Amino acid sequence: MLAVVLAGAFVAVPPLLAPRRSEAALTGAVRDAVAEYWLSGAREFPPALAGLVEYWTGYHLIKAVTAGLLLIVLVVLAVRAGRRPALASLAAVPALFAAALVMANVQGALAPFASLLPMAVGGGAPSALEPARENLAGSLASGASPAPAVEVMVADFAYYHVAMVVIAAVVAVALAVVSWSFWKRPAVMPGRRWWAVSSAVAALLVSVIAVANTGTAADPAPALLAFLGGGW
Repeated sequence: MLAVVLAGAFVAVPPLLAPRRSEAALTGAVRDAVAEYWLSGAREFPPALAGLVEYWTGYHLIKAVTAGLLLIVLVVLAVRAGRRPALASLAAVPALFAAALVMANVQGALAPFASLLPMAVGGGAPSALEPARENLAGSLASGASPAPAVEVMVADFAYYHVAMVVIAAVVAVALAVVSWSFWKRPAVMPGRRWWAVSSAVAALLVSVIAVANTGTAADPAPALLAFLGGGW
């Protein structure tokens, strides 16, 4: 019951931070604020964009906390059912999804501006970041310094991926330790191999995420240019 309540809270609670802001309204507000930021020619966020970044930070923090609590509940359920691997999977598999949600929302809380940028690019309308894309493309071609706003975007985009590298590395190490601890348990322990192997596989998958983000963090400008152009 607690797991169900927390899953519902993950979806329902964060929007209460701004109950009158629908998804379409939020996307429109982000596009307008980003366009204003570009026209300002400054590194500092204008008030509208600063408010959205603050809102997005709180939004992701609440999601990270609720997903973290859900993860704890699911891990407890999986451990209690550990003697029966098939039953433990019913909690362990959702726990992996909860862990992914924790990772993604911690990343979004640490780099909220980069996390907001997809709203300015997508939505079916012309991108609010097209001038920034053109400036960044020209900068990469000529070697000149980009506009101040673009410099901030590149730096935050890099930080966004650095955050995931650190988060994924911590999670991968934790999963590897769990796998090793179960592997060293007595052979008569029910479900020992299942826990050890599943934890090792999860650690490997998370390590791949860390490695993938490391490349983008090391050279963020071309990746940001591809993102602003609708690629990834």
